[in-house]
Amino acid sequence: MHYCQSCDAPHLMVPTDDGAQCPACGRMDAAARRMPLFIVTGASGAGKSTLFPLLLERLSGRCLVFDVDWLIDPMKRADGEVDWDAFRDAWLTVAHGAAQNGQPVVLLSPFHPGQLDELPARAWVGDIHFLVLDCPDDERERRIRARPPWRARDIDQQNAFGAWLRDHVSPAVDTAELTPDAAADAVARWIDAVLVV
Repeated sequence: MHYCQSCDAPHLMVPTDDGAQCPACGRMDAAARRMPLFIVTGASGAGKSTLFPLLLERLSGRCLVFDVDWLIDPMKRADGEVDWDAFRDAWLTVAHGAAQNGQPVVLLSPFHPGQLDELPARAWVGDIHFLVLDCPDDERERRIRARPPWRARDIDQQNAFGAWLRDHVSPAVDTAELTPDAAADAVARWIDAVLVV
């Protein structure tokens, strides 16, 4: 992430409250700002893609909003598989880069607590806040079956993941009870409440 520009050897700096510090020579680098990261998670069919453009509108100028699926194809190895830890770490690095521009990041993703804590870039991101988009299992199945045929139909797996998120992550927004606009408003209010503290 940050390497000391004073030492003869490449020393990886460590984050501090004021930026980054070289453990070898003590050099400080103020250009290592850390900001909160917001993860709007949910199993497939929960409404992440539907809310994405609505959150872009509501959070414009306050947060950068990304759909993590954008990096799946570039992160595929020669065998077509994705190194998921490297994928998640790349998004933490993007969030840290955005923080240098004074922008917190919102990721629409299936990430959940515990997947990020041991990654190399985790130290360079501020507090991570999770919110779950959720819906009843029958509604998730209806949404997944309505997708184009090339999309996955792993309904049982996604319902199981949705149940796990329901039990382990809060707060939650039920996208079956709310219209997309109302759900996006709820997510934006949650983010704003954290940012103003």
